Amino acid sequence: MRIIFKILAAPFVLVLTLLVAVLSFLLSLSAGLLSILASVLGLLSVLMLFVEKDISTGIAGLLMAFAISPFGLPALAGWLLAKLDELNGSLRGFITG
Repeated sequence: MRIIFKILAAPFVLVLTLLVAVLSFLLSLSAGLLSILASVLGLLSVLMLFVEKDISTGIAGLLMAFAISPFGLPALAGWLLAKLDELNGSLRGFITG
């Protein structure tokens, strides 16, 4: 009975391996692009705060810059990608064990 589950799990391992590889590549590209965009947005928000004296727009821009910085959405995506990779490792361990 256990061999049947191993045979059923093999396609999932293949799909997860390919999915993690592709998503890892896309995450590295998007993190680089978003960090550049976050820097520009942060600088524009600081200019909005001090030059234009528009506090609400400046703070909103800084919050958006933080959300797209490497500490925001890319970190969350990296955590989810790590969990997918752990699931892939668990399935591989089940198949080989």
